[in-house]
This record gives sequence, structure tokens and C-alpha cells, in this order.
Amino acid sequence: MIDFGAVGQSFDLLFSNFGPWLVVVPGIVLGLIFGATPGLQISMAMAIFLPMTMYMDFIQAMLFLTAIFTGGSFGAGIPAILMNIPGTSSAIATAFDGYPMARKGQHNQALGVALASSVIGALMGYVVLFFMIQPLSYMVLRLGPAEMFVVILWGMTLIASLKGEQVLKGLIAGFVGLLVGTIGFSEIGLARGTMGQTYLLDGVPVIPAMMGMFAASELFKLANKGFIVESADARKVKVSEIFEGCRMAMRYPVVMIRGGLIGVLVGAVPGVGSSVSNLLSYIETKRRDRDPDSFGKGNPKGVVASEAANSSSEGGSMATLLALGIPGGGATAVMLAAFAMHNITGGPQFIRQQTDVVYAIIFANFAQVFLLVIIGLLFIPLLANIVKVPMRYLIPSVLVLAVMGSFGLTGNMTGPATVLVFAVIGWIFRHYGYSVPAAVIGMLLGSLAEKSLLHSYQISGGDITYVFERPVTLAIFALLLISLFSQPLMKRLKARQEAAQL
Repeated sequence: MIDFGAVGQSFDLLFSNFGPWLVVVPGIVLGLIFGATPGLQISMAMAIFLPMTMYMDFIQAMLFLTAIFTGGSFGAGIPAILMNIPGTSSAIATAFDGYPMARKGQHNQALGVALASSVIGALMGYVVLFFMIQPLSYMVLRLGPAEMFVVILWGMTLIASLKGEQVLKGLIAGFVGLLVGTIGFSEIGLARGTMGQTYLLDGVPVIPAMMGMFAASELFKLANKGFIVESADARKVKVSEIFEGCRMAMRYPVVMIRGGLIGVLVGAVPGVGSSVSNLLSYIETKRRDRDPDSFGKGNPKGVVASEAANSSSEGGSMATLLALGIPGGGATAVMLAAFAMHNITGGPQFIRQQTDVVYAIIFANFAQVFLLVIIGLLFIPLLANIVKVPMRYLIPSVLVLAVMGSFGLTGNMTGPATVLVFAVIGWIFRHYGYSVPAAVIGMLLGSLAEKSLLHSYQISGGDITYVFERPVTLAIFALLLISLFSQPLMKRLKARQEAAQL
């Protein structure tokens, strides 16, 4: 139900003075910079500037933090497209087709596709949040640890099937990633897989590992190339082609809507968010496409699916924060800290008592999305010039940036060492046909999978029949089995039909 009285009050909060809007443009710019810089996270930007919000009123503080969130969601896709370096884990799938488009000289179009998809995805997320904030919160509450564990396994299965014919290698890579993700102290205080090294007690730092496996290993492969884009004519930055990319994204409304809905639903699940939603959207788009083999080779639908999902997941994670007082990820955890600084507690009582504030935050985000279009179009031509940099300068610069960023994340040499070690591992994976994305997602979800499994075991008392009392768990498990065995079965049936016709 929409409280129209609260809607009117929310407009009074936003437009009675222009104080709240003064922080929006700086917030979007900061989000773009941090999102587009490998090693710098959106949540890091929000945490760094969080103390400033102490001197703002609550509405202004939320507009500033959500502006950083909005800008960062798009900014992360820029290095994914231009350098095959996802700025954050939410842009992993953007690199799958965005980078091949850039390699073919379509970097302008790819950036335009990403911008348009991000804008539409974020709008969808906040529209759904406006109408469905309470139903979404009730739906999330029905997901227990057993459901979360099976969802993670299902996601791993889908990611492993990205290359179709090499599902087994994808599963092996994902399982290796899960094992790496469990290195360090467990939930019950036991140290595993550290090999006696104290710097592994906190686990393998995932972001440096991701930069090593995605970026550094790709740079090794490009060491003998002159430029990212070989053709001199294709290296030109053209604003007209960026607009062409924006129009190109609009040709795939079904992909965009599906990605937006996946982003909202997955983003609402605490601890999962855009890191998983962009991959699920990409996989679902590839699975439904008439030409799935074109994905990974520069299909713009892949960029649309990823960017629509990771941007719309903002709305889902905000629903969890506002309706339940539970952060959906690192960025919303910083927002929860801002709540505490202003003596406000999120949850059903907050929605009932301060509905006008909730609507004001949602409407402000609509405005931020439109501002992102303008600011993004100003920034993209500047950032796209990276394709003109010779590889002999770009490779060492990117490696230095990755090493410095990883050092900033960990505060010691563990980060740089992780980048270098996982660069070699990533090169080996690529060389032998194992899925790098599956391994990275396994690392990202390893600790969450372990936590969910342990909690399920504690709740059930070790009784396996507990699963049969959870219909949602069984339904998700059935989807997992279908994802795993549908492709081989369809191929066998097709082969039999062809043999019968002969």
C-alpha cells in the first residue's frame, strides 16, 4: 500500500531547501572514481566519507551515501570493459562481453550500453522498492540458512555451465574456489588451510585474488600486443558511438527487464547482492538466447544483462536495509552505520513511523539516476582514452595500480603477494580451460556457504530429514539438478533424433 500523505511529506523534505542536493553530484563523482579504480571498493569510499555525514542531517547523509552507491555501480563496469578488470565483484559478468567488444574496437558502444543498462536497471530497482518494499522484506525472511546454502550451490552450478561443453572443469574450478574461500578461521574458531602461515589466518583476501586472476593473468596474454585495440581507427573516442551504444541497449528490453528483476530479488538477500545477481542474469540471458555461443565474444546482450542486474540490486539491498534493518552487503552496512550515527533504527517500525523519510530516500535515488546519465556521459569520453595507451605502458601501470590497491586493502604485503600468486593461477586456469569466473565466485561465496551449512546443521541437530520439511529448499535443489543435467540430456535426445532420421 502506498501512503500518499507520506509521499507529499517526502517532497517537502526534499525540496523545502536545496541543502540535501548539494552533496549528490560530489557523491556520484566519488562513486565513479572509486568504482572505476581497481582495488578501490564502493563500500571503501562510503566508509572513508562516512564521518562527514555526522555533520549532515539524516536525509542529506543518505543522499550522499546512496549517490556514491549509484555512481560506483556503473563505475565498476568501466575498467571491466576497457581492461578486463572488474572494478568490483558486481561487474565480473560485464567483462565477459564488454572486454571482447573493446578488443574489437567497440569500446565506445560497450560503454554506452553499460551506461544505459545501469540507468534503466537502477530505475527498475527503485520502482520495485517503492511498490514492493514490505512484500520483499517478508519474502527475504522466509529464506533460512538451508535455502541460502542450496542457492549458493545452484549459483555455482550455473556459473560452472557458462562454457557449456566444459561443465566438469567449471565445477572443479568452482569447488577449488570454495576451498580457497574457507581458508582461515572457521565459524567455530578452527584454523584451516593456513599451512602454518599467520597471514592466512584471516583468509585469502578475495579482491586482490580477483584482480590477479582476472586482470594480471589477462595482461600476461597481451604482453606481445601493441594496444588493447589493434586498429588505429577503432581506437578513436567518439561521443556519437557512445550514444549509439545507449540506443543499442534499448533494443533488448526483455534482457534488461529480466536482469532488473533478478537484481532486485537477489539483491534483497543479505550477503549475496550484486556479486551474484550480475552472474545469474548473464547466465540466464545466455541460456535463453538463440545463439548462446556468441556470448563471451562481444555480444552486447551480455553487458546489458550484467549491468541491469548489478544496478537494480541497489533497490533490493535497500529494501532489506529499510524494511528489516539488515544490510545486504558492504555498502548497505556503511549506511546502517549512518543510521546509528543519527540514532535511527531500520526495520518495520521505521517504515511505519517515518514513511515520509523512506519515500524521500527512494525519490532522491530516482533523481540520482538521471544525474548519472549526465555525469556518466561527461566522464566516459575521458576514461575511454585508455585504449590509446600502448601496452608497454599500460601493463606495468595496471600491475602497479593493482598492487598498490591491494596493499591499501590489506595494509601489508599480503595483498600484493596475493595478486601475483593468483595471476599465475589465473594464467594456468585459462591455459588449461578451467573457468576463472567460477573460481572467483567460489572464493567470494565460500565463507557464506560454510556459515549457511553450519547453521543448518545446528538447527536440524544433524538430522538430514530436516531438508524434506523445507519445500523452498527442495524446489531450489530441483532447479540445481535441472541446471546440471538439462544440457547433456538435451544433447543426447537431439543426437538420437538425428540418428533416427538417418
